[in-house]
Amino acid sequence: MKSTHVKLPLSAAAIAVGIGCATPAMAAGWSYQQIADALHAVMESDRTVYTRLIVNRLQNQEKVIKASEHWKDEKALVLPAQMFRFGAEMVAEKNAGFSYALLSEWPVNKQNAPKTEVETEGLKAIAATGKPFYKEETLGGKTYFTAVYPDKAVAKACISCHNEHKDSPRTDFKMGDVMGGVVLRLPM
Repeated sequence: MKSTHVKLPLSAAAIAVGIGCATPAMAAGWSYQQIADALHAVMESDRTVYTRLIVNRLQNQEKVIKASEHWKDEKALVLPAQMFRFGAEMVAEKNAGFSYALLSEWPVNKQNAPKTEVETEGLKAIAATGKPFYKEETLGGKTYFTAVYPDKAVAKACISCHNEHKDSPRTDFKMGDVMGGVVLRLPM
C-alpha cells in the first residue's frame, strides 16, 4: 500500500495552540479576523449542538431531565451558557493565548454584562446588524484584536430560559433573535 502525504490547511485546534505569538496560522497567511472567525465557528457549532441535541431534546422534546443554573443541586443538565463559560474558564487556565466570553446587553447574570467600551459597542452593533463586529482595543497596556459575534436563539430552550427567568431584563426573545454576543480576544 502506497503512502501519500497531503498538505492540509491548519485546523482551528492548530490555530488555537499557537496564538500566543507569530503563529503557524500567521505564517500561513491567516489574519486575526480569519483566526477569530475559525475559533468562533468551532465554539458556535459546539454550543449549538449541545443546545439542540442535548438540552432542547432532553428537556423540551422528551422531557427526561431539565437544564438549570443550579444543575449540581438539582441533578440537572448544565445550561448552554454555563457550558460555554466553563469552556472559557478552562481555556484561561491553560493560558492558550486568547480569551472568550458570552456577554449580553440583557444579561440574566450580571457578570455577563459588557465591561469595556468595545464590548458595549460590539454588542450594540451585532444586535442591530446580526453580523460580527471587529475592533482593536488596548487593555492593561496590551493590544487585542477583539471580535464580537451574535449569539442567537437557536432552540426553544434558549427562549424559555431567558423569557421566564426571574432576573431576566428582557422577556420577549423569539427564535433567531440576537440574545447576546461571543467576545473573542486575540493578542496582537
